[in-house]
Amino acid sequence: MTSTASVNDRIQLIASGKSEESTCSPSLAKGPWEFDTGTPGYGPGASMGDVIPTGSPVQGGLPEEYKTATNEELHARIRAAKDTLGDRVVILGHFYQRDEIVQHADYLGDSFQLAVAAKGRPEAEAIVFCGVHFMAETADILSSDHQKVILPNLAAGCSMADMADIDSVTQCWEQLEDLYGTEPDEQGRVPVIPVTYMNSSAALKGFCGEHGGIVCTSSNAATVLEWAFERGQRVLFFPDQHLGRNTAKAMGISVDDMPLWWGRKPLGGNTQADLENAKVILWNGFCSVHKRFTVDQIDKARAEHPGVRVIVHPESPMAVVDASDEYGSTDYIRKAVEAATEPTTFAIGTEINMVQRLAAQHPEHTIFCLDPVVCPCSTMYRIHPGYLAWVLERLVAGEVVNQIVVDESVAEPARVALERMLAAKPAN
Repeated sequence: MTSTASVNDRIQLIASGKSEESTCSPSLAKGPWEFDTGTPGYGPGASMGDVIPTGSPVQGGLPEEYKTATNEELHARIRAAKDTLGDRVVILGHFYQRDEIVQHADYLGDSFQLAVAAKGRPEAEAIVFCGVHFMAETADILSSDHQKVILPNLAAGCSMADMADIDSVTQCWEQLEDLYGTEPDEQGRVPVIPVTYMNSSAALKGFCGEHGGIVCTSSNAATVLEWAFERGQRVLFFPDQHLGRNTAKAMGISVDDMPLWWGRKPLGGNTQADLENAKVILWNGFCSVHKRFTVDQIDKARAEHPGVRVIVHPESPMAVVDASDEYGSTDYIRKAVEAATEPTTFAIGTEINMVQRLAAQHPEHTIFCLDPVVCPCSTMYRIHPGYLAWVLERLVAGEVVNQIVVDESVAEPARVALERMLAAKPAN
């Protein structure tokens, strides 16, 4: 059923007992500041069961006035602050943000589109990135020196990005060098090329820049792998195993030639023979949002909606991608819906805020999320209008809070890997 209610509205109704729908956590109805102190974690939502690394960024206290204000009051304060700041600020909103944030964004897109959008606003003194930590880092790397990048809630991290850290990846790389050596073959290809997904820390992007590697997005992953195989005999792909596996499989690489590497285990838990035959070494990382999608959900959608068009994100498990009609990045999904000329039923496997927004924007179609449980991304959901109002009003007062700064020693090689990604444009 197509609904025009926002995800937040649906969760509030579920938590109050006024809806028969279900959510993965009634705590999603609370303000995110309820989880800023106490036990460290990603907060309620899809990643609530993931283990957060020690030392992960935490958000300090939010002034009480922003916690107690109504949504209407917060929206009015945000609009007033934006009017006062004018071109001095640009607000970027990721597709997975709640509608209550998206309505204030100057640009809406995926993580890379938004980082590029920031480059197009050199007059902006402040870039307020309504997304998660690695996105704000990328914006800082690609933006001008005079620009300040702000993350409204420092606790908005990414559990997938945290599954590969610089120490464990470095240990992996050293073991691979011991196994494969460092000399190129007769075609001049080095033994291994590192490829990191955009959903990773600046440190890992820098690692790729320093070791002849590259960054990829979900939309150009195949092009990037082709780039890597021109230069290397095999690829180390991190942190998302599913994007790596689905992309390489579509290129004709056998799943048997894609061993899974478990960080901090000798040879990643593999035998030497496994690794000698490897074409793509996949890090054992995943997105907890896209891991929720199943083949059973697809079967149910097909049974209940004959002719349904199933589209999933490539961060979904291989079996889910194989059972779908098509798969692609968030922007691919958006464009597929917009391009449908006849009323169509879509079952979509990606974050619920984006699916719900597409449903509201396209009432000519029937659009629903494959997962019937309302379970948004835990960390995207940490960005609340209260935090946005707070950082904007501090800017009006001349104070920059929650600034994200990537040290130039990391930013310089990360920029190299990102520029390589920019040049790796898909043919179509």
